[in-house]
Amino acid sequence: MLVCTSPLATAREAAFTNNLIGNARSGKSFMFKSQRNTFKSYRNPYHSKRRRRFSPLWLIVPSIPLVLILLELLARFAIGVSGHSKELANYKGEPPIVTAYRLKFLTPDKKPYEGLSNQGELLAQRNLSVGYGLASSQQNSVWQINEQGFRDDRPLPLEKPANEIRIFILGNSTAFGQWNQGNAATIAPKLAERINGRVAQQKRSPEKYRPDVLSFYRPEREKALALPPKIRDGQYRVINAAVPGYSSGNHLAQLALEILPYKPDVIVVLGGYPDLMLPSNQEAAQIPEIEQFLTNAPGHYWAYLTRSLQEWGKSMASYKAVQYWVLKPEPSLAQRTLGAMDRGQLLGKQLAGDEAELDRRIERYRDRYKQMIQLSAGASVPMVLAIQPEITGRSPDRMSEAEKSILQELGKEYQQKIEPSYGKLAQANDKLKKAYPNNVYIVNFYTLDAKGEKAVGEAFVDPIHLTEEANTLLAKRLYDAITGIPKMQIVPKNFAL
Repeated sequence: MLVCTSPLATAREAAFTNNLIGNARSGKSFMFKSQRNTFKSYRNPYHSKRRRRFSPLWLIVPSIPLVLILLELLARFAIGVSGHSKELANYKGEPPIVTAYRLKFLTPDKKPYEGLSNQGELLAQRNLSVGYGLASSQQNSVWQINEQGFRDDRPLPLEKPANEIRIFILGNSTAFGQWNQGNAATIAPKLAERINGRVAQQKRSPEKYRPDVLSFYRPEREKALALPPKIRDGQYRVINAAVPGYSSGNHLAQLALEILPYKPDVIVVLGGYPDLMLPSNQEAAQIPEIEQFLTNAPGHYWAYLTRSLQEWGKSMASYKAVQYWVLKPEPSLAQRTLGAMDRGQLLGKQLAGDEAELDRRIERYRDRYKQMIQLSAGASVPMVLAIQPEITGRSPDRMSEAEKSILQELGKEYQQKIEPSYGKLAQANDKLKKAYPNNVYIVNFYTLDAKGEKAVGEAFVDPIHLTEEANTLLAKRLYDAITGIPKMQIVPKNFAL
C-alpha cells in the first residue's frame, strides 16, 4: 500500500525519532518525563496557593475591639486604684476648673443644643432679648447661681425689704469671678462686707464721722465737715449680675429688662474688654455660630453626629486616663480669656485691625453706655462706670513670674494694640461723665497698681481674670467710689448754710 506523507508530517516524525534516540542514550524515559511534566504543571497552581502568605490585617482588624476593651478595663482599674474615680467621673480632657467655668448653651426650654460644644458645667440659656443669660438654680464646687440667674448664694425677691440697699454689679467674666474658688472670692461679697462694716462702724463710733446736725459756729462746723460723711443706714446687698462674655449691648438690654425691676440703689458696670474684641458689625455677644447652626439643617445634623461621637470617645476611661496623666492638655490663652466667645484666633488678631474699626467699636461702647446712663438717671439710680483691669496696665516691677510669662505669650501685636484701645475707652468714659456729671461716676482699673497703695502679689491668671487678692483690691476701690456718691451719703442738717 502506497502511503503519501506531507513534508510537515515527515519533519514531525523526524523530530520525534531524534528526541527518542537522545533520551534512550542518556538513560531517561521520555514517557516518565512527559508524565512528570504533566503532573508538575497540574500541581503548580496548588503549590502557589499553599505558599501564599496570609495578610496580618486578617489578624489585626478583629483584634482591635478586644484591645480597646482590654485598655478600657485596665484604665478603669488604674483610675480606681489611684483614688481619682470621683475626680475623673466628669473629666472632659481639660483641667476641672476650666470645665466648671465653661459655658454650656441651652435652648429657651432648657435643652442642650445638640451639635454645639457642650463640655461646660455653667448653663447659659438662650434669650432673644439679651442674647443669653445664666440658667437659674445651678451650682457646682466653685460657683452657685440663684433662682434669678445671678451669682449669689441666696434668692433675690423682686420686692425689696424696707431697710435693704441694693448694689448691682454688671459685667463680663472678670466681674463674674472667672476661675475664682467660690462665690466668696469674687468682688461682690467682698464689697458687701466692706460697706456693711462701714455701717457697723458708724454705729459703734459716731464721733469719727460727720454729725447728723452741723453747728452754726464756723470753727465747729469746719471741724465737723473735715470728718468723713456717714453713708445711708441699712443692710447693703451687692448682687453679682455679671455674665461671662457680655459686652455693652448685653448690659443695656439686661439693665432695662432684668435689673431695674429689682429697684437698685446703685449700678456698677465693670467692662470694656469685650467691646474691644467684638467686631463692630455685631451689636452684642450671642451664642457662638447660633444663626448658622439653626439655619443649616445638614450641617446641624453632621455636627450632631460628630459631636456625639466625640462625646462618646471622651467618656471612655482610657481617654480620660491618657489625657489626665500623660497629655495633660491646657486651653490656649485666647480660650481662657474669652471662653465661648473665642473665635479661634490669637488675641492680638481679635483686636481692631485699624483705627477706623477701633473707632467704630468705641462708638458702639459709648452709645450703649449713654443709653444705660439715661435709663438709670430716669430711675434716679447713680451709675458707676468702671473700666476693667488688663494685664498690660500692671507695673512690670510688680508682676510675678507667671504674669510675665502671660505677657510674653500675648506677643508684640497684642501689646501694641491694647494700650491705645484702653486709652480710647477712658476718653469715651470721660465724655460720658462730662455729659452727665450728676449721674455717672468713673473708675479706671486699667492701671491696677496705684501709687501709695499696697502692692498686690499676683493679680492676673490670664490677661483679664483676677486672683482673689486682686478682687479684694477692686472691692476696696469700688467701696471708695460708692461711698463718695452724694446720694449714698447722709446729708447733715444745716449742711447748705
